[in-house]
Amino acid sequence: MNIKEAKEEIRKSVEIYLAKNEFGEYAIPVSRQRPIFMVGAPGIGKTAIMQQIASELNIALVSYSMTHHTRQSALGLPVIEEREFDGKHAVVSEYTMSEIIAAIYHVMQDSGKREGILFLDEINCVSETLAPAMLLFLQYKIFGNQSVPEGWVVVTAGNPPQYNKSVREFDVATLDRLKRIDITEDFPVWKQYAYGQGIHAAVITFLEINQQWFYSIRSTVDGIQYVTARGWEDLSAAMQLYEKKGFAIDRRLIGQYITDTDIARKFEIYYDLYRKYKSDYQIPDILSGKYSEDIAGRSRKAGMDERLSLLGLLLEKLNEGFRMTVSREHSLQMVVKELRCIKKSLKEDQIPIPVWLEAQAGGLERLLQERMAASSVTDREKEEYLMAIHLLKEYQEKVKTGDRQKDFESVKKQFDREVKLHEKQVRVQQDMLEAAFAFIREIWGNGQEMVFFLTELTAGTDSLLFINQWGCDSYFTYNQELLVYDQEKKLTAEVRMLMEV
Repeated sequence: MNIKEAKEEIRKSVEIYLAKNEFGEYAIPVSRQRPIFMVGAPGIGKTAIMQQIASELNIALVSYSMTHHTRQSALGLPVIEEREFDGKHAVVSEYTMSEIIAAIYHVMQDSGKREGILFLDEINCVSETLAPAMLLFLQYKIFGNQSVPEGWVVVTAGNPPQYNKSVREFDVATLDRLKRIDITEDFPVWKQYAYGQGIHAAVITFLEINQQWFYSIRSTVDGIQYVTARGWEDLSAAMQLYEKKGFAIDRRLIGQYITDTDIARKFEIYYDLYRKYKSDYQIPDILSGKYSEDIAGRSRKAGMDERLSLLGLLLEKLNEGFRMTVSREHSLQMVVKELRCIKKSLKEDQIPIPVWLEAQAGGLERLLQERMAASSVTDREKEEYLMAIHLLKEYQEKVKTGDRQKDFESVKKQFDREVKLHEKQVRVQQDMLEAAFAFIREIWGNGQEMVFFLTELTAGTDSLLFINQWGCDSYFTYNQELLVYDQEKKLTAEVRMLMEV
């Protein structure tokens, strides 16, 4: 299955493991909760989905790579204790608490969450001295003499033998106690994730044209050359910062993330073309509906690869707006929830509005800190929290009359201004999206370019959220006419055929 399907399977497993009966006990006893064992190539996104699941279920996450552990750090250090057995004194060896188990208790204390996921990566690549203890852990969820606390679901991951010489095959007795999920790489699924993460448009477009280069591991006379989803994502982050700093993006940078020299060379060539297209085509003019006849003429004459690159540039600019607008909406929803609490307090207490605002901002800060301690908040969610906290503190600084009703009205006016600015940005984004549809219709009609554009909008989480909430007449019109949902697989094959001509 692909990573998206695996995520849903794991999420369901975690939910049923944490489900309780009418007596408050776990419906599936801890002893029968099989650890989940994901098997898939490196860099495919196994670690990323664990944080997503923890965030969505609002539980904690403790994550470790087992290749970094020794027997002592995993089991704890031996200590000598004196015990009495049948009236006789004896000296026995015991263990201090495992670093991994201790980390769970630290997270429980810092985050206040009693349930979570213990994720152990590269579980089948541990050292020879740690291997027996890991087999015991997988069977009984025990490190040394300490058990994983109740309410913590064990999820593990490992690589197939062909990707790692250190892989140890589990015996049948161990495998029979695991819930195994095999994962394969899948570009269309990763693309949805890429849009949500703001992956560089050049990377997405290049891989759309060359999906066979999304993931590759091969042996050459110069050693193993590999390309992974993690490599593309990390390259994207580096490229975006290089562009902001004005640094040149060349083969040396690309090769640090894309080790397959042939693919790195081809991406370098493509990126140079992409930059040229970005310079030649005036994207802001197209999205404002004011493009020149020169741009229109060149667009009509462009080959399929250039057309896809141009569509990628349009989507890049649009997706920036979608992400910003959706995140702003989430932050404003947090703020309005806090303001409703303050409004309710006007009739119930005499606490000054600045004090209320400080308390509400502090509450969001504590919630954010707890979620960060639990590793159950994404970078995007963190930014949304910080934006909401900033607005509440900004309101606090501007209310000083001492009259609670007047102060609240002042806060409300400030918030209304934020909402109006937000609504203005929504309208700007709507106009840009309609302009993009108008450009594509004018230049290429309702052909493959329009289907591709619709498909990419449908694949993007933020774009779909934006359209569903604020609407886009052209999207719904063309989507109905062209049946994009049904044609997505067909389109991928047709684009690939066109590129081979």
